[in-house]
Amino acid sequence: MPENILQHIQLPKDIRLLKHRDLTQLAQELRQIIIDVVATKEGHLGASLGVIELTIALHYVFNTPEDLLLWDVGHQAYGHKILTGRKDIFHTNRQLKGISGFPKREESEYDAFGVGHSSTSISATLGMAIASKLKGEIKHHIAVIGDASIASGMAFEGLNHAGVTDANLLVILNDNAIGIDPSVGALKQYLTNVKKGTQKQDNIFEALNFDYSGPIDGHDINILISELERLKTVKGPKLLHVITTKGKGLKQAENDQVKYHAPGKFDAKTGDLAIKPNKIEPPKYQDVFGYTIVELAKENKNIVGITPAMPTGSSLKYMMDEMPNRAFDVGIAEQHAVTMAAGMATQGLIPFCNIYSTFLQRAYDQIIHDVAIQKLPVIFCLDRAGLVGEDGATHHGVFDLSYLRCIPNLIIFAPRNEVELRNIMYTAQLGLKQPLAIRYPRGRGVTIDWKQPFSKIDIGKGVTLKKGQNLAVLSIGTIAKNVAAAIKNLDVSHYDMRFAKPLDEGLLHNIFKTYYTVFTVEDHTIKGGFGSAVLEFASENGYKNRIKTLGIPDDFVEHGSVDELQALIGLDAESLYSFIKQFS
Repeated sequence: MPENILQHIQLPKDIRLLKHRDLTQLAQELRQIIIDVVATKEGHLGASLGVIELTIALHYVFNTPEDLLLWDVGHQAYGHKILTGRKDIFHTNRQLKGISGFPKREESEYDAFGVGHSSTSISATLGMAIASKLKGEIKHHIAVIGDASIASGMAFEGLNHAGVTDANLLVILNDNAIGIDPSVGALKQYLTNVKKGTQKQDNIFEALNFDYSGPIDGHDINILISELERLKTVKGPKLLHVITTKGKGLKQAENDQVKYHAPGKFDAKTGDLAIKPNKIEPPKYQDVFGYTIVELAKENKNIVGITPAMPTGSSLKYMMDEMPNRAFDVGIAEQHAVTMAAGMATQGLIPFCNIYSTFLQRAYDQIIHDVAIQKLPVIFCLDRAGLVGEDGATHHGVFDLSYLRCIPNLIIFAPRNEVELRNIMYTAQLGLKQPLAIRYPRGRGVTIDWKQPFSKIDIGKGVTLKKGQNLAVLSIGTIAKNVAAAIKNLDVSHYDMRFAKPLDEGLLHNIFKTYYTVFTVEDHTIKGGFGSAVLEFASENGYKNRIKTLGIPDDFVEHGSVDELQALIGLDAESLYSFIKQFS
């Protein structure tokens, strides 16, 4: 047996040359390279550690890339990437100009489908299987989906359709009872009963016309290979139920699966998290939301909180801990979250529906049909708005102003800092006649003393941050920090418009009558966003001023740190200074 098997593996065809007895050692080596890289470079850890044996077995049994293998969501695909020609560059994972943290078609022929959002694998794989049949091609189509993702509506839509086809489709249910946070819902209990052998009802997957097998041990590579080989001979839609442990092979990751989903830097040998310097820092915006909703809910019994599978990431967990009957994790079900919030609003409750900006895209019809048309005062809290960093194009929240601004009856607000976020949440629960969307970024704010007494915000009113002579810069949201740094030594005015809808038209009239040159700056696409709203205002009112819109270019921005990406597209303070100085 070679001392190091992985060093001889460049592509899956090399795995297929190994003896069964060598695969366990390969699994150990594969786990170690993931632990070593993620410990220093950061990234998603637990999900990939949990599917190492499954990853090896799939590439050992199936003839990838001719056989098509899809990963859902993609957090679990690190081992797959290492075994498919990216071992030597895996250390660049999620780094600027490096490989993506998710499967990406343009990156490798082994990445059959690009994915960053959950529950797409069954539908995409079914589409590929039907395409193969129409083209007369004989190949296998495999979707690996977690127990949290399969509970999503789209996954059920895919299962429902696949069950009435004869498509050569294999769905592998990776059941570890956790997504980012522990899985929730009746399906989780059903799968738990299946694992315990206490499930008395008909098998739900067999009822959907799938050939069901399992549950089997997802860490026994010989059992996996044997069952996958058998399933290759079974025609039609099949589902293999595999039991795994998230974080397998690293003690701390197994014991604290939530924290070690994406743990940041840690000691690769001990597994202990890096000790951060004990310094006073501004809070994370998600924590400002989390602490503030608890504070408000203690005074207002009608406030409820909702999140689709992100209680820790959104910090709604604080409310769930203190008021479990008034805070709801509905699983990966954004559409359901929005319409449930709408239902609550009809009965006089005040729902704060916290959904990441990029995930709210999945519930667009519900925002329009179930909330805005009926003028229901649902409060959407759009966490992770703007550039989010290393998760890249699938996760940047840079489209929300555009896709929300065109909806009638909807107020859109972007706080400049933590105090503004608190105050708009306070204002919202005082009583609105229509829905409100609040967008705020990932990461820390700028205010140490953020927990200040509440004050009401005037809907649709901006504020003046600095008065100057030469031109006016209009910003919205936390990008104001970069603008303020950029114009510190320039004789220009700076306005925080705060609302993308309704615009502060009185303030805008004053600005356009005072300054010939007007800049807009936003951490959002320049197509249809805040700058577009200002251009529309100028056109409607016959202003001929020179207007420059600065923001995210009309492209999908890659992955990298937020600072790196802002510099790349010219939204950092230094780039803004250089650009604005030309006109001042």
